[in-house]
Amino acid sequence: MLGKLGFYIVNENIIEIQFENGVGKIEFINENIVNFFSPLKYEKHFSRAVEDLKKSKVDFHVINEKNCIEIESSILRIKVYDEFKVDIYDNKGNIICEDYKYKRKPFIRRGNGKIAEGEGIKVEENFRKHKIEIVKKMLGDEYFYGFGEKTGHLNKKGYYYEMWNTDDPKPHVENYTALYKSIPFFITKRNNLSFGIFFDNTFKTYFDMGKENSEYYYFAADDGNLDYYFIYGPSIKEVVIGYTELTGKTPLPQLWTLGYHQSRWSYSPKDRVMEIAKLFREKDIPCDVIHLDIDYMDGFRVFTWDKSAFENHKKMIKDLKNMGFKVVTIIDPGVKKDRGYKIYDDGLKNGYFATDKDGIPYVNEVWPGEALYPDFTDEKVRMWWSENQRIMMEDGIAGIWNDMNEPASFKGPLPDDVQFKNDGRPTNHLEVHNVYGHLMSKATYEGIKKYTNKRPFVITRACFAGTQKYSTIWTGDNHSFWEHLRMAVPMLLNLGLSGMAFSGTDVGGFQFDATGELLSRWVQLGCFTPLFRNHSCMHTRDQEPWAFDKQTEDINRKYIKLRYKLLPYIYDLMYQAEFYGLPVMRPLILHYENDINTFELNDQFLFGENILVAPVLEQGKNVRAVYLPEGRWVDYWTKQIHEGGKYILKEAPLDICPIFIKEGSVIPNYEEQNFVGEKPNNILIIDVYPGSGEYYHYKDDGESFDYRDGKYNLYKISMQIEKILRIDISKEHDGYTDYEKIIFKFNNYDGKVLINSKEYSVKNSILEISMN
Repeated sequence: MLGKLGFYIVNENIIEIQFENGVGKIEFINENIVNFFSPLKYEKHFSRAVEDLKKSKVDFHVINEKNCIEIESSILRIKVYDEFKVDIYDNKGNIICEDYKYKRKPFIRRGNGKIAEGEGIKVEENFRKHKIEIVKKMLGDEYFYGFGEKTGHLNKKGYYYEMWNTDDPKPHVENYTALYKSIPFFITKRNNLSFGIFFDNTFKTYFDMGKENSEYYYFAADDGNLDYYFIYGPSIKEVVIGYTELTGKTPLPQLWTLGYHQSRWSYSPKDRVMEIAKLFREKDIPCDVIHLDIDYMDGFRVFTWDKSAFENHKKMIKDLKNMGFKVVTIIDPGVKKDRGYKIYDDGLKNGYFATDKDGIPYVNEVWPGEALYPDFTDEKVRMWWSENQRIMMEDGIAGIWNDMNEPASFKGPLPDDVQFKNDGRPTNHLEVHNVYGHLMSKATYEGIKKYTNKRPFVITRACFAGTQKYSTIWTGDNHSFWEHLRMAVPMLLNLGLSGMAFSGTDVGGFQFDATGELLSRWVQLGCFTPLFRNHSCMHTRDQEPWAFDKQTEDINRKYIKLRYKLLPYIYDLMYQAEFYGLPVMRPLILHYENDINTFELNDQFLFGENILVAPVLEQGKNVRAVYLPEGRWVDYWTKQIHEGGKYILKEAPLDICPIFIKEGSVIPNYEEQNFVGEKPNNILIIDVYPGSGEYYHYKDDGESFDYRDGKYNLYKISMQIEKILRIDISKEHDGYTDYEKIIFKFNNYDGKVLINSKEYSVKNSILEISMN
């Protein structure tokens, strides 16, 4: 592509290399992150994902060898060859990542594929050629993770994926190459090291992880620049931290968003919404949020209300608020073509919609019929969309649910030549498609923030790398299938490794009909997903916690109450997500990277570092194998202690989700409550699993941005056990009100305990201490 090596120029952290047919640039962002760039389409970087790039001065030296240019820093050694081929070594000369120096050679596919296609069989393409291709040598010991929202298993070796946001309501199965979200980032695990690659390209991109030929893997694009970041760990945890330093971290959400959400397409009219709310309270099932799907709108016109079905909607929202419920409303990007409708009129008057190549506003069809698409690539349009959030906020709406923003369309996909302003760099749909939902979420976030001065709650179906800065996500239109429950675990884990710390699935499944058993097992998983929302489709059977039988209702109540008990622990994990970039749901390999048994665990995960969850994901199953990594683990239900480093069999009748707590953990709990804000949460319950360890607990007002001005508490809780159990609680940061009382619940321990050097006697495993 670029031809023979020529000369090079060094300018601060950048080595610019002149090739026979173009320029290649290598830039040290910091000691562990290096950008590889060639201006194949645009002269400069233009990133929608990397918005606040922080760079560090890096010392390195360059040597011009006979057939390559060698760049050496204190951590990495990079060799650059003809055609901008690069090999990367550590500072001891061990190969980390090596470019493939030969032509691609797909394995042979035998037979006449056209005959198979005649029966409707999908036949794989034999060879895909792309404008930009980066081919890496498969060294043989790789495991691949990340890629955001993709079907399949945790380890992506042998898979092929495409990044092209796709609204496809058919059942998502393992051979799906594209879904609603495009996150062109993956992590490679090799022996004792790991690295990540983020391909910062918004055109359609392709990732073949050894499916075409086991000698190599590649990533490619139809257009744009060659622009990718190499992120060295050497641990997976450090790679995730590095990636989120580039693309942004998930901000701390309001506490209520971590509660239970109930949704359906659709809760309408108003009386049905109130019926659902009253049943939650009458049946003693906690719930914080009711979502309203498209039928609350007037003819599906965004930012409007159906005055017949939702007469006096402001009073309804106020009544729900008095019952402890927040309301989240759906908003789609498609604006109904309708003279006299203010959103349409304003958009048309000001040129806010995407156009065809002749400058005429482009029209397709979605829920309201003929509709136009706001050009979210233009800052003026994003500001206008942000202003429109005021309409919903003044009505009392607590959050916005962005849907259909791939963008979806009913009369065929948007043509490639639909035009966008792109903040002064006019372009077409091919470059914008994958970031359309991302930019819509950004505009929504900024509008909610402006009009509430609270941490915005935005949920989106389509996204790109970096969307975690603005929105939570769910995995789109799943089905009430056991296979979709199983698939949810590796999908959410890979989303977490891809920067999306706040994510979830439609609990119970969106399409098809759930069963009581399936909902019971799904709510057990949902209890431990960052976003916990039950959502189902019109014309499916009811799917609320009480919709099946008493056993199903009781199981839903049990795990939803457990969720509220764990809220301070989950909030601590969201604090870690903002400050460190780590996900809430974590594959075991993130913390046990040297244990080969964790490399391909698809059906269990860590919730933070202290809780191991092994949900039952198969129909009729009431016992399962659970892998416990090194250390000692306590069964949450029976308090039995297990030695780690091996598999155990755990009986799991329908009401039991296997949960294990790492010895030496303290798990903060709250008192039982029906919704966030029902109680002042001035009592902290610390669930103690005696051993040695330390834990950081975070506390603030749960809704404002005051914490960024230092108005929060950060407690360090240290524990060790020798002849006596000793617990020390100190404040690493003191900027908020303290707890009135701490209740310690000791597991498998009675006797003397020292708390901040004061001796207490533990009776019946409970100890209360006043903080006054």
